[in-house]
Amino acid sequence: MRIEVKGLGKKFIKEWIFRHLDYTFESAYSYAVTGPNGSGKSTFIQSVAGFIPTNEGSVEFYDDGKLIPEDEVFKTLDITTPYLELIEEFTLDEFLAFHFKFKALQDGWSIDDFVEKVYLQGDRNKQIKNYSSGMKQRLKLGLSFFSKSEVCFLDEPTTNLDEQGIEWYLLNVKALLGKKLLIISSNQKQEYDFCDKVLHIANYK
Repeated sequence: MRIEVKGLGKKFIKEWIFRHLDYTFESAYSYAVTGPNGSGKSTFIQSVAGFIPTNEGSVEFYDDGKLIPEDEVFKTLDITTPYLELIEEFTLDEFLAFHFKFKALQDGWSIDDFVEKVYLQGDRNKQIKNYSSGMKQRLKLGLSFFSKSEVCFLDEPTTNLDEQGIEWYLLNVKALLGKKLLIISSNQKQEYDFCDKVLHIANYK
């Protein structure tokens, strides 16, 4: 898997958040997108993943050198970000049954395995709106960690996690190294200090 970012630019009203951004992300590597608050990290992550449009440039996904059609890209990736919400009217079981109609779990995994891995065994029949913020974050991260996808985007991944939750994050994210193309947007070093490469978004104003 390879992602080619070419001349990417995004502006809000008249202010460019980033511009003339060229970068290549390649499989088996992990990348950190860093910068101070307001520098455009989250906007960049969501632009590359295809969740928000850009004003100029392009993003292309390749698998074994073959360009993936734009309407097929979503099948290759998972994303966790504070700005993408879960369907909170569903119970956990209802939500997972719905979600995994469109995504596949890791080979050999069942939904029971998934629920155990995110420590929500006793909360399967609760509506997600009644979960704590930390429970919701573990669920979001689990969908990115344990789905069968080639690319994993994580934006501020330890948001709302307590110390135990952060340890859980670090254990599971490090297990992805070398297995998925991992792209982490953060200004907290503990979230990304194991990454192979760093892209400083503030260099592209």
